Amino acid sequence: MADAKSGTGKAKATPAVLMIPVTPDELLAKVVGATPLSRSEVTKKLWDYIKAKNLQDPKNRRMINADDALKAVFGGKLQVSMFEMTSLVNKHIKA
Repeated sequence: MADAKSGTGKAKATPAVLMIPVTPDELLAKVVGATPLSRSEVTKKLWDYIKAKNLQDPKNRRMINADDALKAVFGGKLQVSMFEMTSLVNKHIKA
């Protein structure tokens, strides 16, 4: 598949920073596991958890309702936007 911007014919690569393994802290590990993961894997596991537990707000799908495990990760908040969630989760990973 050609890259439309550069015309080089190469597919766009995933930024390297997303592939570097990070370690979830004990609170986030309850949701995504304790083994080191790339940031993209942390995000995928987090969304798998949210979908499995049906935690997206049915009226506003951009909002995530916290269960007990996510409430700890979200700093005690009962609901956060998916955009706010990213910055809150980043506080719980160690490079």
